Amino acid sequence: MIRWGILSTGRIARAFATALKSLPDAKLLAVGSRHRITADEFAINHDVPRAYDSYEALAADPDVDVIYIGTPHPMHAENTLMCLEAGKHVLCEKPFAMNAAQAQAMIDRARQKRLFLMEAMWTRFIPAVAQAKRLIDQGALGKVWMMSGAFCFRAPYSPKGRLFAPELGGGSLLDVGVYVLSFASWLFGKPKHIHSQARIGFTGVDEHAVMQLVYEDGELAALTSAITLKMPIEVILAGTEGYLTLHEPFYKAQRFTITPVEGEPQTYTVPYEGNGYQFQAMEVMRCLRAGLLESPTMPLEETLQIMQTMDAIRAQWGLTYPNE
Repeated sequence: MIRWGILSTGRIARAFATALKSLPDAKLLAVGSRHRITADEFAINHDVPRAYDSYEALAADPDVDVIYIGTPHPMHAENTLMCLEAGKHVLCEKPFAMNAAQAQAMIDRARQKRLFLMEAMWTRFIPAVAQAKRLIDQGALGKVWMMSGAFCFRAPYSPKGRLFAPELGGGSLLDVGVYVLSFASWLFGKPKHIHSQARIGFTGVDEHAVMQLVYEDGELAALTSAITLKMPIEVILAGTEGYLTLHEPFYKAQRFTITPVEGEPQTYTVPYEGNGYQFQAMEVMRCLRAGLLESPTMPLEETLQIMQTMDAIRAQWGLTYPNE
């Protein structure tokens, strides 16, 4: 039995707690919050035996094996470093950090302490997405040359909310652009050339953006992200032998279709129970049991490279955050 702690009591922490309940080899042992009342409420609602009124107290619990960090973006680095210093393995919510410098510090500390660390890019572990990637790797599309990907939704405007406030790491890139950038990285690696444009809104964050990336062998990715505009949240991959569509919403897809150059389209349906967060937890526990310090599906060097790509994109926009 692997014993989990959750650092945060927000929406995504609640979703992760729900997912852990479906795993017989996982025990949600403790939760940490900055306030006693929210820790106690979370513990009651999710049947968590131990509730702490500080993050430090959670990290100090000697019975917790691994901690899931679901705090706002600007706190990821600080919280991860604190948990690693306390000797805990860590699954840190995406985006992994605010920038590559923070990500490097987190990775360095995990390696120094010989502790497991992974970015919680849960999409890679969703069964339909994982099956689609296996088929691509087996040559189902031939050579893949192009990707189009969009994660665009319209959020209620809230200048002080996490999506629009610069001090909370607001904007479309860190919140949802990371999904399409991570997917392109998974396929093509590190980009050689980046051209991007964004609309910077009144609060000073990117409200929508377009990113064009060129990779080592000439592969191309056309990616969009938005928190003020809605369009289909899907990914299309084009190869020499056909194209694959990860149907909306691609980040937790249960269906994908392969359309060959010749022949009829074939749709694969890969349903799952629950909210989907359990699959990344399963990967963490698999790695811990195998004695691995990082996941081969979401390796730390790739996480760092994705952060470097996002830094380069923001530099083209002239966008920095107050806490950098």
